Amino acid sequence: MKNSLVFLGLFFLVNVSFGKVTLPSIFTDNMVLQQQMEAPIWGWASPNTSVKITTSWDEHVYTAESNADGEWKAKLSTPEAGGPFVISITDGEELTLENVLVGEVWLCSGQSNMEMPLKGFPGQPIIGGNEAIVNSKNDQIRLITVPRKSTVQAQDNFEGQWQEAAPGVTSNFSATAWFFGTQLHRSLGVPIGLVHVSWGGSSIEAWMSEQMLADFKDEISIPKSEDEIDVPNRTATALYNGMITPIAGYGIKGAIWYQGESNNGRPEQYEELMVTMVREWRNEWGVGDFPFYYAQIAPFNYGMFTPNEVIEKNNSAYLREAQLQAMDRIPNSGMAVLMDIGEKENIHPADKKAGGHRLAYWALAETYGIEGFEYKSPRFEAMEIKGSTVIVALENVPVGITSYGKEVTSFELAGEDKKFYPATAVLRRKSVMLSSPHVDKPVAVRYAFKDFVVGEIFSTGGIPMSSFRTDDW
Repeated sequence: MKNSLVFLGLFFLVNVSFGKVTLPSIFTDNMVLQQQMEAPIWGWASPNTSVKITTSWDEHVYTAESNADGEWKAKLSTPEAGGPFVISITDGEELTLENVLVGEVWLCSGQSNMEMPLKGFPGQPIIGGNEAIVNSKNDQIRLITVPRKSTVQAQDNFEGQWQEAAPGVTSNFSATAWFFGTQLHRSLGVPIGLVHVSWGGSSIEAWMSEQMLADFKDEISIPKSEDEIDVPNRTATALYNGMITPIAGYGIKGAIWYQGESNNGRPEQYEELMVTMVREWRNEWGVGDFPFYYAQIAPFNYGMFTPNEVIEKNNSAYLREAQLQAMDRIPNSGMAVLMDIGEKENIHPADKKAGGHRLAYWALAETYGIEGFEYKSPRFEAMEIKGSTVIVALENVPVGITSYGKEVTSFELAGEDKKFYPATAVLRRKSVMLSSPHVDKPVAVRYAFKDFVVGEIFSTGGIPMSSFRTDDW
């Protein structure tokens, strides 16, 4: 009899624990759902039971069936941007999500230049960061950060919650993501949700699953146990498992990405990794080719990391080139060029507003269809050789190019001997005329193809041109 009572008591406790619906931390009060989509929502409840979800914007009741493990998933038809709304979820005991907005949601990921908060890093400021923090109170912008976690086991949850923008919150939030999101909010006038998932110093392969890295298994080691995670933020799959899987599938409009510095020594591999990652992230989310906009790494003296050896491909221009080429292969993508904001001795440029805004310009133009401003960087289109002179034609310059009155010294010319020499540059409206007394018969051109360099060519809209080369030497 005593054992029966104990069993009944345990049975009652188990049922009570299962009776209350629980949700992962990506679904909390204050969250933003992507507008006008079938927005996924999921969680846990009693095994093999019906879960009812009621949305206040239309009072519709959705039903989902939990499986034997208590897992359930549903899709909510979201309205046009607005709110606040309430979502009620029950399988016998009700759970309520309050102060929910519907608007535009963006995933913001990468390494330290995405992670760098508005308050800056120790001894490394954000230009205008303090002012941005002071003026950041805005109940129409909501933020959530997934904390760092490195593991071989795919996670289904994390510790965190959505919060309204306010100084105490934004000071610790990604500066790049903040400047991106606030520009969207100003231009679109709708609620903005920013999901921040980054880890400083991380490699791109850390953000990819084992399946995504199948074609790179001979080049990149995949850990099979926690003991094989050598460097937490640079071990393949470790951050994907720990930080991406808990949010994969959450309704988003698109993603922004700022990463590449940690892959600097492997530019020939980076392009393929990036193309693969974006394709497979899109497969994981299952909403088609969502917009993917990313920041090209800024110039920096990477040689300081390898002072005792000279490795040509450590010249970050090669990584920037890989990022430029990836844009041509990734559908619905765009790259924000940061050639003008790099700092020779600081890998974290203080001007995060430039990057955030340039990413926003891509989104506003390509995703939201707003016209009348420039957002694409000037880009090499063709070159014509006339004797010892080369004329380089540029595209994406509807109103021409400018150096803002400064002498342009970052072009180089090479002949058949493959030796590059500084070139004299004469700017025309949409082209540059180059010559060098050391090159009688030029065959190749390079622009700002250095590890650290300050960008000199801009569109008249103020968008800098990426470093580039016409050779493949």
